Amino acid sequence: MRITTIGATATAVAVLASPITSTPAPVLAVPAASVVSKPAKAASVHGEARISYIESIHDDIRFTIHAEQTPFTRPMPPTAPEGLSTDARGTLKFSHSRGEVTGWAEATVDCLVTSGRTATLTAVVTKSNVEEPGARLGISVQQGGKGEPDRLGFSWGVVNVEAENVDENGQLVRPQAGSCIAPAPFTTVIKGGYKVVHAEITKSPTQPEPAPHHS
Repeated sequence: MRITTIGATATAVAVLASPITSTPAPVLAVPAASVVSKPAKAASVHGEARISYIESIHDDIRFTIHAEQTPFTRPMPPTAPEGLSTDARGTLKFSHSRGEVTGWAEATVDCLVTSGRTATLTAVVTKSNVEEPGARLGISVQQGGKGEPDRLGFSWGVVNVEAENVDENGQLVRPQAGSCIAPAPFTTVIKGGYKVVHAEITKSPTQPEPAPHHS
């Protein structure tokens, strides 16, 4: 995947572009009325916004995010046969317009993790006129507080660059983002916004409990 830096050219819009099974506990008969519990809260990010990016300050750059954590829904045998606690679903869309030219992409969310009002997520491109299908993009979101604006970061442009990683023509090649990996949210939302719902990650169902410590 060739690196494309936002705002780098005037002719085209650049891309913003081994588990051990534990013994199950015995099942006890419990009256039906006593097992009713409140559903666990799921981590999520929802919203759409236009951002201000210092390298393309006059361009119209927008991100739409609808992501929800769905733990252990993406099996990865043999190392994580049940999947991961950060598995997620949803959609990411972005567009970057300069004059009459617009670059855009749609991607499927595969990972989400939150902390307070901050979230990082990744999504795999399905359709785009500037990105290759299958590329994983990293996004960070910070929901503003006390009158502060929301913020957003993305895993290309001014980050995720390795000087020695070039193609046969000497052009920089951008490394693919790992799952849930994104930079700090370095741009400012100037229109719209995002809602981050935090939830703690869930323990793997096959990960054994730690052995008791004896002093």
